[in-house]
Amino acid sequence: MSEDQLVRLLAATIAMGTPLVFAAFGEILAESSGVLNLGVEGMMLVGAVAAFIAVVVTGSPWLGVVAGMLGAGALAAGHALLTVTLRADQVTAGLALALFGGGLSSFLGKSYIGVPNPAPFAAISVPGLSQLPILGRSVFTQDALVYVSYVMIPLGWWWLYRTRPGLHLRACGESPGTADAMGIGVVAIRYASVIVGGMFAGLGGAYLSLAYVPAWTENLTAGLGWIALALVIFATWNPLRLVFGAYLFGSVEAMGFRAQVLGIQANTIVLRMMPYVATLTVMLLLAFWRRRLAMPSALGLPYSREQ
Repeated sequence: MSEDQLVRLLAATIAMGTPLVFAAFGEILAESSGVLNLGVEGMMLVGAVAAFIAVVVTGSPWLGVVAGMLGAGALAAGHALLTVTLRADQVTAGLALALFGGGLSSFLGKSYIGVPNPAPFAAISVPGLSQLPILGRSVFTQDALVYVSYVMIPLGWWWLYRTRPGLHLRACGESPGTADAMGIGVVAIRYASVIVGGMFAGLGGAYLSLAYVPAWTENLTAGLGWIALALVIFATWNPLRLVFGAYLFGSVEAMGFRAQVLGIQANTIVLRMMPYVATLTVMLLLAFWRRRLAMPSALGLPYSREQ
């Protein structure tokens, strides 16, 4: 493999892993508070179509990002209402959200299929760092949203594990009754975590339609939301491990696209299956190590002060 091919492979790995970083980080926030949200796929799709419509109407990619995050956040708020206030089954509500988001995105984006993106995010070279061999051209010659993901993960880890609000959020996922007895607003924190988590899923969808593709087509995420859910378990609810997992799956996807370019003869259907086979493999391996998982103790369990 030549240096240019390696640079393109690394750049594609980062680009393909970025939407997974955003979506899985949002799910970590929600699940750390004790709420399971299986609707990541639907929220990403709504975020993608809302962002694309906004950029077509306004011509501003950043307004598109805001629209995508708000659209997905609105769906997440509905999930929070069902699961936190009404104490509906979280698995059922999440699956319904995934289906609803997929249908809603197809309906809203039907007239935008084939419409060119008037203002996609372009690659930005970081002065100095972009001149580094190999890593400079792959890691530091990306678009603005990729750089946001670089900063977001360490800050998210620090907030979650080194600040009092982060401690309160994790307490709600471990023992909401104890947290409530200490004066922590369990309901408010779970609402905020689910909604903000949904907004990050929307940001992942917005990245697809504004930077990665950049265009709108039906089922644009192609299952990335479900891979993001698996990544949360792979990362054991730790944002730092999440980066490794996201880029690992991104590399599998990138290799699938570039195998034939590199002279590797393989069936295109098999190549498209590779990321999902990798996901299933990781889930099987984790099943054997389930005792080591740091899953929040109250994940998926509704909380009521009266009970």
